[in-house]
Amino acid sequence: MPYYFTVKIRKELGNNLKRIRKKKDLKQVEVSVDAGVNPSYYSKIERGEVNPSLEKVYRIIKALKIHSSDILPF
Repeated sequence: MPYYFTVKIRKELGNNLKRIRKKKDLKQVEVSVDAGVNPSYYSKIERGEVNPSLEKVYRIIKALKIHSSDILPF
């Protein structure tokens, strides 16, 4: 059964990712390459425009060296 993040959760997730990425002084392309995610897709994740898979979220968390609780708004 597929899952979907709500629009609100997608926006919060994206805002949290952007805030942490900027705090670590990283570019979107650096995070996306480390996470194995297409840079344009990663940009859409930060803007809350797409519903990323849990696998992609996990890889981004590992690339940023953070905990899931740092970005997930629930």
